Amino acid sequence: MACAQAVLKNVICDPLALADRAVNALIDEACLTPKPALVDRRGSGAHRDLDLDIMLRSAHSLQPTFVALARASSNAQPSQRLREQLARIGREGEVAMMRATGGSNAHRGAIWIVGLLVSSAAMNPSDDLAMLCSQAAAISRFEDRFAPSAVTQTHGARVTQRFGVAGARGQAAEGFPHVLQIGLPALRESRAKGAPENAARLDALLAIIATLDDTCLLHRGGRIALDAAQSGAREALRAGGASQPEGYAALLRLDQKLLQLNASPGGAADLLAAALFLDTLPCVG
Repeated sequence: MACAQAVLKNVICDPLALADRAVNALIDEACLTPKPALVDRRGSGAHRDLDLDIMLRSAHSLQPTFVALARASSNAQPSQRLREQLARIGREGEVAMMRATGGSNAHRGAIWIVGLLVSSAAMNPSDDLAMLCSQAAAISRFEDRFAPSAVTQTHGARVTQRFGVAGARGQAAEGFPHVLQIGLPALRESRAKGAPENAARLDALLAIIATLDDTCLLHRGGRIALDAAQSGAREALRAGGASQPEGYAALLRLDQKLLQLNASPGGAADLLAAALFLDTLPCVG
């Protein structure tokens, strides 16, 4: 039993392995095609400052950040000190990302969301994903007393205040419900029904879009864009999802609708990356 626990600890907690899993999750999300109005193998979606090459450069640039987050969290417990240490590492990661992308904000949300989960996974060898998300939530609820004032002026922060939605910080504080209770179950259910992996991941994305108050959509297109995204995603899922001809056609219609609105579900994409990261961890559910 002790030997098995040691193996589990090495698999889950090793900083380099965790960082590699996190980077691969970002890459897998970026390459997933076709995504509605998001960067994928077809092109830039609704984004003028992003393309797949930039997304991949961004993902690779964050590998040292994820390593540092994991090392800082190893054998630690959620605390004010840890929260602020992780925030500092995350801000340094943003600088590296912006340098790699030539100033494009490719993965700011993912640094927060996936970074917290990497940190939690590094804390102990537990194979309980619910506990892992709960630990990440506990970290997030501590205040970052050294955050620059610009943090409160981000698009996400302003949208959260204007529309009264949770946003990425709310997702974290609540234990990532759209990852643990929606995205990951949809991914695994679709696989269990025999869907190819690409279609299963698209179904997970659609499930998240269908229920998430996505601040990226709200920022770029307001309630009109959010309603269009949620209703379009539900339509695609009702039609059988991405593995079925009618569901795939509905997904493409959603893509065209969001392109017309010049809005994309970037928040859902970050949560999908988090679900793909958790899916790589040895776990019991």
